[in-house]
Amino acid sequence: MTAIYDVLIQRGRYFDGTGGPSAIRDLAIANGRIATVSEQPLDPALALRVIDARDKWITPGFIDTHTHYDAELMVAPSLSESVRHGVTTVLVGSCSLSMVCSDAEDASDIFTRVETVPREKVLPILQQKKTWKRPREWVDYVSGLPLGPNLISFLGHSDLRVSTMGLHRATDRAIVPTEAEMTHMEKMLEEALDAGFLGMSTMRLTWDKIDGDREWSKSLPSTYARLRELGRFNRILRRRGRIHQGAPNAANPLLIFEYVGAALGWLRKPLKMTLIALIELKGNRTVRPMAQLVSRFINALGGNFRWQFLPTPFTVYADGIDVVFFEEFGAGEMALDLRDQVERNALLKDESYRRNFRKFYGEKLSPRVWQRDFGDAIVLDCPDRSLVGRNFADIARERSVHVVDLFLDLVVEFGRSLRWYTTVGNHRPQAVRAMAQDPRTLITFSDAGAHIRNMAFYNLPLRFLKMVHGSQAESDPVMSDERAVWRVTGEQGEWFGIEAGRIREGDRADLVVLDPAGFAQNLEQVHWAEMENFGLQRLVNRNPGIVEQVFINGRAAVVDGEVVPELGHQQGFGQFLPARGS
Repeated sequence: MTAIYDVLIQRGRYFDGTGGPSAIRDLAIANGRIATVSEQPLDPALALRVIDARDKWITPGFIDTHTHYDAELMVAPSLSESVRHGVTTVLVGSCSLSMVCSDAEDASDIFTRVETVPREKVLPILQQKKTWKRPREWVDYVSGLPLGPNLISFLGHSDLRVSTMGLHRATDRAIVPTEAEMTHMEKMLEEALDAGFLGMSTMRLTWDKIDGDREWSKSLPSTYARLRELGRFNRILRRRGRIHQGAPNAANPLLIFEYVGAALGWLRKPLKMTLIALIELKGNRTVRPMAQLVSRFINALGGNFRWQFLPTPFTVYADGIDVVFFEEFGAGEMALDLRDQVERNALLKDESYRRNFRKFYGEKLSPRVWQRDFGDAIVLDCPDRSLVGRNFADIARERSVHVVDLFLDLVVEFGRSLRWYTTVGNHRPQAVRAMAQDPRTLITFSDAGAHIRNMAFYNLPLRFLKMVHGSQAESDPVMSDERAVWRVTGEQGEWFGIEAGRIREGDRADLVVLDPAGFAQNLEQVHWAEMENFGLQRLVNRNPGIVEQVFINGRAAVVDGEVVPELGHQQGFGQFLPARGS
């Protein structure tokens, strides 16, 4: 008998990505598409490869709609840290930071400090690889890469602004773009949308800072834009039915209304908008209810609004004082503004500086992401091994010093060799479950590819599925397994307007075979691994025994739990996916 299928997956619990009932099915792949979904067993002689999926799940490939793989995909297009966890589509260009229009040095400087990827690694990559200046040229470039997962993208406002105005003018609050500059930026945005970009990403968070020697420590270019400038872009996005991804200024929660006004759909076509992020912060319990109130208000008045939500404890790792949330208050910002270690240590030892730091540390009512509690921060690694596993407050009490002085003393003594961690939010399981049930959220915000020493959420969809699946035996489960799969597959594809997230007959064969028994392991555990072609170690997740097979456009990207060697080295796995209607 002649084989008519490339792959036959037998007797797995099949989730089609629509949220509809799952069932035991055989599924066959041919020519990169789902050829057949059969209630009855299919003859294995019809397929070149047969996979026994009994007691396993067959799901659409997961969609990660908040990553910062923009630089990494140029030198390691396999993006295997996501693919190994079943992610088959990733979105780049988040937080105003695409690498499309600006030149190599500008693209590097607006990216590296914010996303804590070393400039000395990123800049040479851009200088070597970047030959494009326009959105269409970028699409042509990435379409020629041996991509692992499929790729979707926003056009970043900071990228667009600096390419048009220059880095210095784009980061001067007194300067407004000329009409000619505005017209040029609008044309570039239109070109990007024509080329298949999903929309535009902006940033209003002022403690995301620029790297390099020219405009060191200024905020990102997007934060300098007036509302009139953003309004002109929003008119284009609204007319085209595309998406505005943004991030409010956490230092002033009232500035959320910059976005609220744009997102309202009452008496006009709504603007699709997603913002960072719905989170229950330890340091500010008003953030979550206020954010949910905002989303209810916008959608009740005709909007199409979604918060991004990370359905797991938001745990951050730090080397000494080098962690982004210290940028949110003056004393921390002063230290991070100093790159020279001798100058920084002199500042940290200065008594007037310490008084200032203690003052900020003691202000519990000011807007903040970090809870400013060193008693809730654990030493993970240190040359003084007696400190490992202990929190800073206990050590300070033992030494009869203020906890701020203790922390600064240790930073001066050990520098980045003092490694510690804290959980800043999503720490209460019941609150996480409640937020996961909010229909005005998108299950996303992994930040994959960024903050390489600070956090790892590459397995975000698996963490979410584990939480939901584990609740099935309870009297009040979070939701059904089918709805959970839909939330990380079909819902994302539908809302972002791309051909992804479903595996019905005729759909593209992006799918995962996973073993739910593997959810018993700790999915929050982090590990170190080599960052391919970067010469760096980064935090990753490793969860053997869950994701067994991954197919991208019908090609096997993960086989028996292992990423195939061809991924990222041969054409034909992922592709650039344009927004529908492009």
